[in-house]
Amino acid sequence: MPHLKVTPFDTSSIDLTLAKSDILTFRATSLNTDDEIVGVVYGGEEFLLQIKPTPNDTLIKYDKVTRPLKVNLLKGALDIVSKEWGLEVLSSNIAISNTKAALSLEHFKKIEDFEEMRYPKEKISVEVGFGSGKHLLYQAEQNPDTLFIGLEIHTPSAQQVLKQIELQGLENIWVVNYDARLFLEMLPSNVCEQIFVHFPVPWDKKPHRRVISPSFLEESMRVLREGGRLELRTDSDNYYWYALETFFGPAVPKTHVEIRKNEALEVTSKYEARWLRQEKDIYDVYVKCQENSKERKLHIDFNFNAVKYTKGLENRLSKKPMVFDGYFVHFERLYKSGSDTLLVKCAFGSFDRPEHKYILISNKSCRYFVLPPVKTAVNYEAHQKLMELLSNEGTANV
Repeated sequence: MPHLKVTPFDTSSIDLTLAKSDILTFRATSLNTDDEIVGVVYGGEEFLLQIKPTPNDTLIKYDKVTRPLKVNLLKGALDIVSKEWGLEVLSSNIAISNTKAALSLEHFKKIEDFEEMRYPKEKISVEVGFGSGKHLLYQAEQNPDTLFIGLEIHTPSAQQVLKQIELQGLENIWVVNYDARLFLEMLPSNVCEQIFVHFPVPWDKKPHRRVISPSFLEESMRVLREGGRLELRTDSDNYYWYALETFFGPAVPKTHVEIRKNEALEVTSKYEARWLRQEKDIYDVYVKCQENSKERKLHIDFNFNAVKYTKGLENRLSKKPMVFDGYFVHFERLYKSGSDTLLVKCAFGSFDRPEHKYILISNKSCRYFVLPPVKTAVNYEAHQKLMELLSNEGTANV
């Protein structure tokens, strides 16, 4: 991804360029490391750039939590700051290519778009973690009457599929660069025909990171219409047995499960082809939705109301993860901007579907940077706790 390596420089000089910069909004220094962060508004997007000094050079790169999908925005912002700061560039990869296929940005949807979404087709299917997109693109081409929503947390994969959508002229795919475990909670009940989960990462050493879980199963059955199905395809023996245990667990009272082994599909990814050459077994597990679900209405407000920065707040925030009933809050990193503004990098919410956000809190206001969390009940509980901890009611060093 785009970055610059430059000769070491006095980062305090950045403050002199802020007032006349076209894109910079603030500079914040880490309270725990030598890292710094600058706020950027460029090309209609708001995001952060990180500054990481080393003895021999300084790395300037994108921030993973706030990065925009359009790589050229990152490249453009890095080029501008290098010139505004008068930096000596040692190496970079920010050259903008005009020969690559354009992204089909009208088919790119942000998570907040689904709060009040109108769907152009009656039939909707979802693919979780589409990778190269070969299966997603094939399904969309074969089923033009269905809207396919592809979820992929790996940004380069999302970008490649958006290019293929443009090249192939497909009109019935939306790409969402977000965690599918959270995304399902944004969908209305009974709207999906199918949910594909093909070859998810097994996470044998970190099972809490698996896509399939009791809560994911419960949400899948809610958004599927009666007769719709969740389709898992995996080459992992461990994941297969874990999934069966989950599907027959207490999360869903009624379960109709179909199992197939080494079933050939119409389209095969390069990874699946490799596993077939290795004669690995491939398992398909289909879970059919047995009944329609009630519509769910959540009334959630993620504003911080009267929360403002007060002197010494950074010393009152716990440095350890705090576990509560059904959710957690962890203030991972703190950055200070001036004497009265704090940028907090935090993780919170569900244990198996955590949110990662920045909170920008000054003596005048407090907000999520850049966007608020997904509107789920557990995120709202965590948000209320965040308001408490960031106000004078917070407990010092919990």
